[in-house]
Amino acid sequence: MEKEKAIVRLMIEIYCRDLHHERGQEALCAECRELLEYAHQRLDKCPFGNEKPKCSGCTVHCYQPGMRGRIKSVMSYAGPRMAFRHPVMTLMHQLKK
Repeated sequence: MEKEKAIVRLMIEIYCRDLHHERGQEALCAECRELLEYAHQRLDKCPFGNEKPKCSGCTVHCYQPGMRGRIKSVMSYAGPRMAFRHPVMTLMHQLKK
């Protein structure tokens, strides 16, 4: 589950850095920090535990509708960019699933 948390953190960081930051700003903005905390809480409560499927193939929708929309935006934006910025982690994540 820690790897899932690390992946979601990287995706939110990519999204926030590219779309919410001015050049040189390092920390997540308040909106993205809130989303990261929420995502980590949801992962901690995942009924599948370490057998968790990809979110897109999951039968349980554990995010509230508003947060689900936000994380979908992050994943849509950052997912393709993960392969270039974090290729090993992306490959390991794809092979695991």
